[in-house]
Parts: sequence; structure tokens; C-alpha cells
Amino acid sequence: MARYVFLLYDAEDWYDTADGQSVADEMRLHEEFMEAVLAAGATVLGGEALERSSTASTVRKGSGEPLVTDGPFADTKEALGGFYVLDAPDLDVALRLAALCPAGNVEVRPIMDLPE
Repeated sequence: MARYVFLLYDAEDWYDTADGQSVADEMRLHEEFMEAVLAAGATVLGGEALERSSTASTVRKGSGEPLVTDGPFADTKEALGGFYVLDAPDLDVALRLAALCPAGNVEVRPIMDLPE
């Protein structure tokens, strides 16, 4: 088994109009995704939803003191909204699961195995 992080990117304007039912529907989609992960022989090791990118801060390091700025580093139409960490048999399974994940775009990255 290998570990993968699924970085979930989507437009944030959904939050502007989401009501309680919309949020419940979205959570149901994520529950269905977790069921699909288990059915594929993989495991969700963790994950979290993130606050909107407007709450983010970026620390830029270079010469001199680090510079702290409001918001994400890049101005994009889609923002990182959450992540899952999965243990999957291989990349093919991870990519099939990413296609089922309820997010507009899912970046799948293997987690590096580092020596202890």
C-alpha cells in the first residue's frame, strides 16, 4: 500500500449561496466517497475541510526577514478547500478514487517515504 494526499480544489463562491441543505448534500457526497474508498480496498487515513482562502496567510522567505501576507500565494479561480490522506494499493486505484471525489479538481500526490 502507498499513501497519497488528495488536494481538493474548487471555486469558493459556492459558500456564498450554500444553505443548510446544500451543506448536508455535500457532506453526503463525501460520505459516499469514503464508502467507495473502502470498497476499493483503500483507507482514508485523515482529512479536513479548510476555511476559505481569504482566511489564509502566506509566509514568504527570501533574503532578510520573512514576509507575511494575507491570502494565498497565488491568485486563482479555484482554491484549496480541503484534503484527504489515503492509503491505496497503487496509483491507479488512487486516480480512480480521485475521479469519484466530490471536488471540482483533485490533485493526487504520493506521500514521500522518509527514513525515521
